[in-house]
Amino acid sequence: MRRHARPRTPAAPEVHLTEHGSRTSRSSRPHLAARAEDALYRRLGWWLRRRGWTVRVEPFTCYGGAGWVRVLARTVLAPPGADRARWRAATLRGWRRFAIAQVGHVEIGVEIDGTRQRVVGDRGGYVDAVVPSDLPSGWHAIRLWGSPTSHVDGQVFVVDPSVRGGVVSDVDDTVVVTNVPRPFLAAWNALVRNENARQPVPGMAVLYDRLTRDVPDAPVFYLSTGAWNSEPALLRFLHRHGYPRGPLLLTDWGPTQTGWFRSGQEHKRAELRRLLEEFPQISWLLVGDDGQHDPEIYRALAEEHPDRVRAVVIRRLTPTQQVLAHGGRAPTDHLVLAGHGTTLRPPVIHGRDGTELRGLLAAASITLRDPDPSL
Repeated sequence: MRRHARPRTPAAPEVHLTEHGSRTSRSSRPHLAARAEDALYRRLGWWLRRRGWTVRVEPFTCYGGAGWVRVLARTVLAPPGADRARWRAATLRGWRRFAIAQVGHVEIGVEIDGTRQRVVGDRGGYVDAVVPSDLPSGWHAIRLWGSPTSHVDGQVFVVDPSVRGGVVSDVDDTVVVTNVPRPFLAAWNALVRNENARQPVPGMAVLYDRLTRDVPDAPVFYLSTGAWNSEPALLRFLHRHGYPRGPLLLTDWGPTQTGWFRSGQEHKRAELRRLLEEFPQISWLLVGDDGQHDPEIYRALAEEHPDRVRAVVIRRLTPTQQVLAHGGRAPTDHLVLAGHGTTLRPPVIHGRDGTELRGLLAAASITLRDPDPSL
């Protein structure tokens, strides 16, 4: 994934395209898998357009800062008369969210506070563009145009420049019980299981509510290796179970310019580095679980930027979940667990669920308010 420098005072729209989870190749010739996927969607797109299908823009939750907004969306083909609002709000069995026809390299319009600009999607139809904006802090509506007569509204959260603390949270087995480390169960949850059947991790919504109650403008980002197709379902899940509203940073499961699959670990590392660059005034509370690579990724970031990480918070999976994750009861990064404690800087906190983690954070006086300079 290309890294995006925080725009200063751009005079014209700047478009930054990403591969959503992997570094782009310097070679101009895409990988065989990418070429095969492109050929498939070109033929499918030609066939559907002949039957009246048109380009539809699917907006994702966007975010921004002082003077800029990161626009996130995707362009797909939709049948004539398709009701986008009804489809996005529908409770769908997992696989239906993936049964779409992407269309790449489409130019769309973005209207922010009355100013319209043009951005272009990548080969998978994903739009990831930084554009200038004068929106004040808080939540706002923006408009995206797929054609002169077709538009959709999206949401953008502009981070207040005075805020000094924020949360970056993993999703799978941190806020929602998914058993994602086991491939079969991951596919079952994503492609088959109805979204209403998913269960929240006990106490995590209350933990996040308590953290943001004293700092209501604190940003909460949900960082996951899940596919962008699942964003509507995840937003509904977070709202239904009382999690704070915030942008999701997801990825694309398809082939890349360099290989068959994207790297989930690199996706997380790149997005974390990007947040550090975009919001240099914020120090982050990093929340994840020990079923995959969150401890390793967070530890590396904390060691590299100790002044930008308030604490690393890790939810311990149950013994059963550990077995499902990697065939044993030991966590993926036992060295991280062995070195945890509130005396470390930044502190590393481990707990079974949100309730235990909330108590440990309170005991260590770890909040999203400005840290005590005497500590």
